[in-house]
Amino acid sequence: MPGLPANYFRLKIIFVSRERACPGPARLNSFVQHVRAGEHPTPMKILQPKDWPPPKGYANGIAARGTLVFVAGQIGWNGKTGQFETDDFVEQLRQALVNVLAVLSEAGAKPEHIARFTWYVTDKREYIARLADAGRVYRHVIGKHFPAMALVEVKALVEDRAKIEIEATAVIPD
Repeated sequence: MPGLPANYFRLKIIFVSRERACPGPARLNSFVQHVRAGEHPTPMKILQPKDWPPPKGYANGIAARGTLVFVAGQIGWNGKTGQFETDDFVEQLRQALVNVLAVLSEAGAKPEHIARFTWYVTDKREYIARLADAGRVYRHVIGKHFPAMALVEVKALVEDRAKIEIEATAVIPD
């Protein structure tokens, strides 16, 4: 195609299921310092229009090259047992994030490779009311890495006890 680099369509795509679990999350401690210095710990470019205020807790956009990893919606149940251990929103968030990282690790991806999240919540008022706690849990599990993100309130999720479901897309650098 005219105007596109020769290797534009050369992507290796990995689809990973949520059926296999792995050890806990890795952390990215210096992300904010790298971004402030104009660096990024992975070959991703944060897309931030110059005349927009910076968002809090996410990026407006990410550009990256490498192997794409798509993670199906993960909910707040124990990935090994398929059972919920709590009905608390923040604890389900923590478990859903741990589940996302477990699936990502099957492809060799780490939290800093996440380019996009989509979060589905059943109660946006609960999300907003618990935002400080959710932020602490997010930073504990994912670290200070803030990809592009969307949050959508839904009427219900397929699993009746689920309060949150998280999809992720990651890019493992070439």
